[in-house]
Amino acid sequence: MKKNRTAQMMTNILTVIFVVIFLVLAGRFLYIQATGEVEGVNLDKLADSRRTSSYTIKANRGSIFDRNNMALAQNRATYSLYAIVDPTFSPNPEKVLRHVPKEDVQKTAKALATVLDVDAAKLAEAMQKGIDEGKFQVEFGTVGSQLSQQVKNDIDALELPGIQFNEEAKRYYPNGTFASQVIGLAQRDEEGMISGLTGIEAQLDDQLQGEDGSISYQRDKYGTKLLHPEEIIQQAKDGNNVYLTIDQKIQTFLEDAMSQVVKDYNPERITATVVNPKTGEILAMSNRPSYNPNDLGDVENWYNDVVSTPIEPGSTMKSFTVATAIEEGVFNPDEMYQSGRYKIDQIERPVTDYNQSWGTISYLEGVQRSSNVAMSKLVWEKIGPDTFLKYLKAFHFGQKTGIDLPREEAGKILFDYPIEQLTASYGQGTTVTPIQLIQAATAIANDGKMMKPYTIAKIEDAASGEVIKETKPEVVGKPISKETADQVLDILETVVTSEHGTAHNIYNLPDYSIAGKTGTAQIPGENGKYMIGHENYIFSFLGMAPKEDPELLMYVTVKQPELEPTESGSAPVSYIFKNVMENSLHYLDIQPDKEKEAKAAPTVFPAVTNQSPTKVKEKLENNGLQVTVIGDGDTVQKSNFAQGDQVVASDHVLLITDHPTMPSIHEWSQRDVLELAELLDLDLETMGNGYVTKQSVKKGTEIKEGTYIMVDFSLPNQDTENEKEKEATDESSEDSDG
Repeated sequence: MKKNRTAQMMTNILTVIFVVIFLVLAGRFLYIQATGEVEGVNLDKLADSRRTSSYTIKANRGSIFDRNNMALAQNRATYSLYAIVDPTFSPNPEKVLRHVPKEDVQKTAKALATVLDVDAAKLAEAMQKGIDEGKFQVEFGTVGSQLSQQVKNDIDALELPGIQFNEEAKRYYPNGTFASQVIGLAQRDEEGMISGLTGIEAQLDDQLQGEDGSISYQRDKYGTKLLHPEEIIQQAKDGNNVYLTIDQKIQTFLEDAMSQVVKDYNPERITATVVNPKTGEILAMSNRPSYNPNDLGDVENWYNDVVSTPIEPGSTMKSFTVATAIEEGVFNPDEMYQSGRYKIDQIERPVTDYNQSWGTISYLEGVQRSSNVAMSKLVWEKIGPDTFLKYLKAFHFGQKTGIDLPREEAGKILFDYPIEQLTASYGQGTTVTPIQLIQAATAIANDGKMMKPYTIAKIEDAASGEVIKETKPEVVGKPISKETADQVLDILETVVTSEHGTAHNIYNLPDYSIAGKTGTAQIPGENGKYMIGHENYIFSFLGMAPKEDPELLMYVTVKQPELEPTESGSAPVSYIFKNVMENSLHYLDIQPDKEKEAKAAPTVFPAVTNQSPTKVKEKLENNGLQVTVIGDGDTVQKSNFAQGDQVVASDHVLLITDHPTMPSIHEWSQRDVLELAELLDLDLETMGNGYVTKQSVKKGTEIKEGTYIMVDFSLPNQDTENEKEKEATDESSEDSDG
């Protein structure tokens, strides 16, 4: 009986345990059914995630355009190469081979190597390793990434089984070395996002960056989209487009001229800027050394020296000393003074006119000859140092302009001691950036109103075209009156026209009057003393044209050019100024204000369409023009000049026939190549800067709209070993200006 009771008790206990377990499990199931959660995880969402595919829709980075809607920076498709090595990707290899078979690895590697110009063994090793490790596909690292459209086309033409491409965006700069420190550089980071690093690309990175979108849909276990996929699409928002004040044509004039000066003079540094003085719009700005953002190589200079590098300006500063004296009513151009040297009790050594004297001359002649003594006497005896300092600050020297470019520096007014107060009058000791000098000069060129310089014209929504932000011209000061500005222009014109002028017969333009001032600033050496030698200066010119109502203002500096013993430092500066200013004024259709001899007049471009290219070429060449006929057709279809345009002997005329073929463009300038591409609507890609050394499309090849062409540019090698005999100069504190 006792045994039976024990068995009955165990049965009851087990029954209770089973009931409890059943109730717990049933309760758990009921809870899960009611809430749909297990340990805080929503089962519906988990199921959705496991049968849902999601992809990112990449946003495009906004483009950068010039003032005339010419693209300066934009995204461009590049390609990364990969090889499918999994045999399962070819279910019917006898019919269609879709992977790289083991037996074809060497053949495929050799074929790819001929296009990629790499070691075939390394390509074969990568594919064989992928096969041995059972991988689906293999990539080829840097040798197989960021491939151009031309390289992709060449590989596609080989029809290699299993060779595929991924398309990805790359930042592309259609003009190569072109306002590079202004536009800046954007590159892909480790996460695949293109981000701005320098220039406008960095300054407006938040505007240019877009917002990625996404797409998701439900699928079965094989990855096939369901009939009712519950697709959710969040569209990407592309970055905003930025429009600059830069004019592609004027910038090209500038880049070509600067490249030529680099070729001929191998200077240490060049800066040049063209501005509309009525608005402050920067039409062109460049530096040397520069870089090609499409092909960086070893970059010597990332900085935009125009805004980031203060220099002693030299005698271009005398323009503002004269303006101050006129505004104060103490400048008499006919008053006489003794040139040569000037000594006051408060300084140890006299100010000199670079070791020479012209005797007793007028203050007007003193300005024309760029006399340091004249400027010193004006400040010390007539204006007064305190008043002069007030005007220097009114011209905004010693402070940033606020230009919309990164890393602007302010320069410094050195004015604590009497010698510094004198040397500031002729641009020594005190430092300025080129953009500060340009801003101050707009007051002279613009009726006394000083304009804030700017490069960003507007920011626009890429999809809708809505203007998000637009820059308006801003008057930042009125340091002088209109009457004073007009008088300064008259005086600066004589610097160019007078036989005594330092710019006489150097900076004259054939069609336009010029008001300007030369500068030759000494360079502080490592020992704190000024460097000596014929070439160790920053040579410069500040010029405005036409003189009566300046439409353009330009400032050029060339540091330490390699000169012949008898050659002046104004030679490289004037080459840049004259070529850019004359061509830009004509391009802008500014009416010439100088009468010329008939033989020097520009040629009016005739009607050429539907005419014989041979006859047109002969006629144009008789007028001194350089002419290239594109193709072997019977009639001219179009040209880079329109009927009625004014052309000069330096212009290169392109005549497109009804059967265009590729010409030899060896040694063409970047400007000429861009015009050819625009006329024929070519898909142009450029590498390097300077002049054409290589073209991907052979001479004589038939070309059609959209034809892809790669063009390599380079500058001729410079003989940097040429050491010239240095001419000793006085190490005194005066400016050695011309």
